[in-house]
Order: sequence, then structure tokens, then C-alpha cells
Amino acid sequence: MSKAASTRNVLGEIGGHLRESVGVREEGVASGNTAPRLSPVASLRDVGRRPNRKFGRVAVDRVVPDPEQPRTEFDPDELERLAESLKDRGQLAPVRVRWSEPAGAWMLISGERRWRATRAAGLPEIDCYFHDDGLSRTEILEEQLVENMLRSDLKPVEEARSFEELMAANGWGTRELARRLRVNPSRVSRALALLKLPEDLRRRVEAGELSARAGYELSKLDGEDAQRSAANADGGGVTHEQAAEAVRRQSGPAKPRGTRQRFQTEDGWRVTVSRGRSGTLDEVAEALRQAMEEVQLRLDSGVGD
Repeated sequence: MSKAASTRNVLGEIGGHLRESVGVREEGVASGNTAPRLSPVASLRDVGRRPNRKFGRVAVDRVVPDPEQPRTEFDPDELERLAESLKDRGQLAPVRVRWSEPAGAWMLISGERRWRATRAAGLPEIDCYFHDDGLSRTEILEEQLVENMLRSDLKPVEEARSFEELMAANGWGTRELARRLRVNPSRVSRALALLKLPEDLRRRVEAGELSARAGYELSKLDGEDAQRSAANADGGGVTHEQAAEAVRRQSGPAKPRGTRQRFQTEDGWRVTVSRGRSGTLDEVAEALRQAMEEVQLRLDSGVGD
């Protein structure tokens, strides 16, 4: 066989693949329709899907935890349950990582609990979302905070310290921080109040011996001695209601609410009726009637003209 014939045979064998690779489908020609049809035509299940280099799998020992992660404690029983689930069902969601040049490894942004469980399960690799873009420390902390808050994983004092760090790093107030994290400003204020407690009471809040709500009330008391005394009511713990009652006692009896009503005439005069205690509108009307009598007396006697 000549070299030319051999080349034609090879081209004949692969010609269909060559045509399809440039977008021509053979079905159009075979059916008698001489106009070639473009290819490939995606199946419905592939519409909208695309390869993404940001997702992949690496050896689990090439991933390291972030030493500045807000969450510092992990429940061993929860990790054991998650490890068993990973063995049975595999990893349902990737962890988020960024490259750390100093560590020479991929450092966790979020998903440390899954990473720990993967190691405990003895699995050699872990699914990751690779964050190639540079992230500032505050951006990383924001991501970690949001994930932990959505999972309710952070302990109250851990959350408070993270709030404080973000505010200090960015010069934010409580409202700006709340806006950035999409949380209610009162949540930020209540969390930060825990940092006003002495260290021993903060540890009790972290350990769950003292509720965060009770800790928030205790933070309103003046002085650490008063806070400790109220926290040890009846020789044990203190409920939120007991802590709130201690605050009320220190504040003294509630001041009576006064009455203040303002009225404005069509030509711009303003009339105010006030009293040191609460009163009814009938009493306000009587006060105005007596005031009018006084005005009339002054008119009659020429006082103030």
C-alpha cells in the first residue's frame, strides 16, 4: 500500500471525529439533509454546568486550621458522629481554604469541624473550595463569623471577642458591624456587654454554667464585686430573672412617671401642662380650666398688661 493510500485510510477512520470536533454532526448528512448540523448539543442535565477549578480534592494533611479562627472548642461527640457520617455518606459540602505561603499549605477559612471529622474518620482526602483571591484578615474573620453564627457554633464570649476585634480593626460602631454581618444591632450590643464581666464570670458563661442572658443583665451592675455577688445568689447559679431583679434593686425604686401634655393653637401658641406624677386627661382638662380662670383674673385686674 502506498503512503498516500495509507494516509487516506487513516483520515477516513478519524474523519468523523475531526468533523464533530469542529462542530459538525453526521446525523444531518446521513438523513439526506446536506446542511451540516452543529455539535455538540448538550443534554438537559448538563445545561448550566461548567467545570470550575476552584473546586477540587487534596490530601487532608495539606490543609491546616487557622490559628485565629474565632471558634476554639469542638465537641468530641459531635466530631465522632460527623466522622461516622463522612464514612457512610461522604462529604456533602466542601471546606473553604486559602493558600498560606508561610504555612506552605491550604489554610481553612471555614469548615474546620468537617476537616477534623475527616481526619478522625481516617479519610485521605478532603473536598475544598479554593479561594485564590487575596483576603484581608478582617474579610476572613467576617466569613468565619457568618458561618459560625449561621450554625450557632460560636460560644457567646467567643462571638463577643470576634465582634470586638472586627470593630477595632475597621473602626466600626455596633450598628455598622451589625449591618456588615446582617444581624440585629441588639445582638452585637448584648454580646459585647459580656466582655464587661470579670474573667471568672466570662468563663462560667463559656462553660454554660451561666446563661448569656443572665450575663448580659449582670454586666449592668456597677463593680465586679456586685456582679459576682449577684451571680452567686443562693450559693449557686443565677437565672436571667434573678439577674434582672438584682439590677433593679441596685438601681433603686422606680421613679414615678410624670404627665406632660402639649397643645398648639392655630396661630402658633404652645400650651404645656405637666405634673410630677401620672394623670388622666380629665385632670389635664381641670388644670387648663383653672389656668384659664387665673388668666381671666389677671385680665380683670390689669396684671401683665
